[in-house]
Amino acid sequence: MEKENNTVATAELIKQQEYMYKMRTYISELEQKIGRKQSYFILTTGCQMNAHDSEKLAGMLENMGYIESPTEETADFVIYNTCCIRENAEEKVYGRLGRLKYYKGKNKNMKIALCGCMTQQDIVIEKLQKSYKYVDIVFGTFNLYKLPELLYNSMQTEGTLFDIWKDAGEIIEDIPTLYKSTFQASVNIMYGCENFCSYCIVPYVRGKERSRKPEDIIHEIENLVKNGTKEVMLLGQNVNSYGKNLETPLSFAKLLQKINEIDGLERIRFMTSHPKDLSDELIETIKSCKKVCNYIHLPIQSGSSAILKKMNRRYTKEQYLELVKKLKNAIKDITISTDIIVGFPGETEEDFQQTLDVIRQVKYCTAFTFIYSKRSGTPAAKMENQIPEEIVKDRFNRLLEVLNPIVEEIHKKQIGTVAEVLVEEVSKQNSNILTGRTENNTLVHFEGEKELIGSILPVKIIDSKTFYVIGERI
Repeated sequence: MEKENNTVATAELIKQQEYMYKMRTYISELEQKIGRKQSYFILTTGCQMNAHDSEKLAGMLENMGYIESPTEETADFVIYNTCCIRENAEEKVYGRLGRLKYYKGKNKNMKIALCGCMTQQDIVIEKLQKSYKYVDIVFGTFNLYKLPELLYNSMQTEGTLFDIWKDAGEIIEDIPTLYKSTFQASVNIMYGCENFCSYCIVPYVRGKERSRKPEDIIHEIENLVKNGTKEVMLLGQNVNSYGKNLETPLSFAKLLQKINEIDGLERIRFMTSHPKDLSDELIETIKSCKKVCNYIHLPIQSGSSAILKKMNRRYTKEQYLELVKKLKNAIKDITISTDIIVGFPGETEEDFQQTLDVIRQVKYCTAFTFIYSKRSGTPAAKMENQIPEEIVKDRFNRLLEVLNPIVEEIHKKQIGTVAEVLVEEVSKQNSNILTGRTENNTLVHFEGEKELIGSILPVKIIDSKTFYVIGERI
C-alpha cells in the first residue's frame, strides 16, 4: 500500500512540474507581448501552518516565472490564503475581495484566487458563487500543490474554477518552497486534526491526521541546514499525535531524537502540543536533546474542568497542572506559553476565576488570549448560555491584569543573565536595534549591525519591559 501511495504522489508531482513548465512558457510569452514582468501577491491569514503553506504557494509561483509584488493592487495574480477560525477574519477577506474588483477592471490580465480553510465551507462557496463571480480560482486545504494546474487551466477558460476536495489525498513531497528566512524554517510534520474541540472548525476543514514519513522530514531539514537554516519549527495541529497513522508507527519523541542528530542544526521548536497526550517520553526527550528548546506551547483554553469538558479537551484542570509540574521538575528553566479562550458558552464567574488560578500557578511567559467567537458548524455554536459581550470584555481585561504582571516578572528575573540569542531582524522602530529570541523564546532587543542577522550571539540582559527584554552584546 505504501509503495502504491508513493507512486501516486510521484506521478502527481511530475504532473504539476509539467504544468509549471507550461506556465513558464505562457508567462514568458505574455511578458514579451505586454513588455513587463508578471507579478504575484499573497495575503496570508491565520496560523503558522497557513504561513508555511504560503511559502509553498510563493515557491510554485516563482518557479512559474512570477515575481513578488509589494501590493495586491499592482499584482497580476492575487491569492488569499484564508483562515476560518474567527468570523472577523472571513469578513476582512470579503472586504479585500470587494476592493479587488476595481483593480481587476483596470488590469485585464489580473487573476484572483482564494484558498485555505475558509474555502472548505459550503456556505463560503455559495457566497462566492453568488457575489464574487470575478474570482478566478477557488481551492481548498487538501490540494494546494495543484496551483500550477489550476492556474494554467484558468488561463484557458472563462469563469470561476472551483476545485474543493472533501477528503485529503496523498501527501505530495518536494513542492517548490520559498522560505522567508535563510536561517529559520517551518516544517510540516503532519496535517489535519482529529481532536474535535467543540469550538473549533479546523478538523472539518483540515481533515483527518496524516503524518509525513520521518525520512521525508529528515531529508527536508537536512537540505534546509545545507542552505543555512539554524532553527526549525515543526508544525502540526497536535504534534503529540505524530506517527500514529504511519505504516510503521513512530512517536513524536522519537522523531525529535532523530532530528536532534542532524549535523549543523542548532535549534528545534514545535507547536502545537495538546495536553491530553503529552507523554513522559516527550518530556524526557525535551530534557535530553540539546537542540530541542526549553520552551513549550501548551494550550489550556480554560482553567475550569467543567468548561474543559464542554470544550471536549479531554483533560481536567488538575491533570493539566500535574503535567506542568512534571515539565518544570524535569527541565530547568523551561518556559510555557498557552492559549486561553474567554467567554465560552456557559462560563460562569467561578469558571473564569479557575482560569485566573491556573495563570497564577503556571506563570506563563506569554499567552495568546481570545474572546470566544461563535463558528457555524461547530457544536459550541449551538450551545445555550452564550455570554453577553460586556461580560466577556470585562473578563478579558481582568485576565490581562493578572497575566501581564506575571510575564513582566519573568522578564525581570532575567536581568543580569547571559542568553544565546538568534538574531532575527532589525527593529521596525529603530534601525540601530536588532531583535531576536533566546532558547526559551524571550524576545530580546539590543544594539547591533544588520550583518549579525542569522547569528546566534551571547547577549547580557540589562533591562526588561512587559513583553520583551533589553540586552547588550558581550
